[in-house]
Amino acid sequence: KPNGGLGDARNVGLEQAKGDYLVFIDSDDYIAPTMLQELSEKIEETQADIISFGFRVDNNGDTSEVYIDPLPEDHVFTLESLPELLLALPNAWTRIYKRTLFMETGIRYPGRVWYEDIRTTTKLFAKAGSIAAIHQPYYYYVVRENSITRNKNVARNHEIIDAFDDLLGWYKQNGLFERYREQLCRLAIDHIFLAASVRVLMTDPKHPLLKEFNQYLYRYFPHFETNQYLADLPKSKKLAFRLLLKKRYRTLHMLFLAKDKLGK
Repeated sequence: KPNGGLGDARNVGLEQAKGDYLVFIDSDDYIAPTMLQELSEKIEETQADIISFGFRVDNNGDTSEVYIDPLPEDHVFTLESLPELLLALPNAWTRIYKRTLFMETGIRYPGRVWYEDIRTTTKLFAKAGSIAAIHQPYYYYVVRENSITRNKNVARNHEIIDAFDDLLGWYKQNGLFERYREQLCRLAIDHIFLAASVRVLMTDPKHPLLKEFNQYLYRYFPHFETNQYLADLPKSKKLAFRLLLKKRYRTLHMLFLAKDKLGK
């Protein structure tokens, strides 16, 4: 088929798939040899709509960096019973999904955009009738020069706004926004106010997107600086958060440069 981007390729795959469950593996990445067998055993045990697992970062062969979301392993849960699920990393490839979850809800990945996972995984969380987790890093994410975190096209970071307009609009349309306001606020802090702001200011500390990100948070979450989940931020992100609140973009830029020089 003509190239329609990552999201479109996933949609074609899930439409053509014949199995009961789906996993998404990006073309440059790879998985542990035991992943599918052990996920199959977890499916037999739980029959969950979604099963979440961890991943390792492969940075030029170094796979010591591991990410595992702090989700319960000992019982099945839902977004309603565990609202903090929205704080998990939204990557499509650290989960296995029951195919009917897509087919019955009509949820699909957007094509040719950045942040397609955050537009999709967070909606699937809300629709899943049961979710389980395994604390094993089965997936290997290979660091790429053209990844969002390394891409020098600063203007495309505006797409995080488009992604949250989509996400927050969907939660409002489904009557879920107020119920999960605090968790959605922390999600916006993580992905807009912290991550996207840092990506932009590392290239241009005077870029107008920084002001737009700040205004976006205040528009949708007027008291975001008192969000209940901010206490869980690591010290480095708490410092970045305070500097961003004060619009000390150049100071934060210099701190990140110093950190890179020290190799920390």
